[in-house]
Amino acid sequence: MNLNIHKDLFMEISSSENIVTIKGNIKTVSNYKTIKSAIDNLTTKKKNITIKIADSFSITSSVIGYFNKLILKDKIDISMTVSNSQLIELLEDLNLVQLFKARKV
Repeated sequence: MNLNIHKDLFMEISSSENIVTIKGNIKTVSNYKTIKSAIDNLTTKKKNITIKIADSFSITSSVIGYFNKLILKDKIDISMTVSNSQLIELLEDLNLVQLFKARKV
C-alpha cells in the first residue's frame, strides 16, 4: 500500500491506491494546488478515483473547476464522500451531486 501525505496550512491530504482523503477546510489557492498535485499523481495510473472530504464545509471554485475538467475532459471517474452537511448542500445547490457522484456519509 502506497500512502502519500501532503500537508497544507490547515488542510491535509492523504492518498492510497485510488482514494484521496482531504482533512480540513478547502479554502485557499494553496489548497487547490495541493489537491491538484495529489490527484494528478494518481490519475497517471488510475482512471477511477474516490475523494473523501472528511470535514470541510466549503470548496473553492478552482477545485470545482478542476474536478469538472477531470470528469468531463480527462474522463476520470470520480466519486465523492462528504462528511459535512453544509458542503453536500452546497454541491446540491450547484447541481454537482450527480456529476461528482457525491454522497453524505
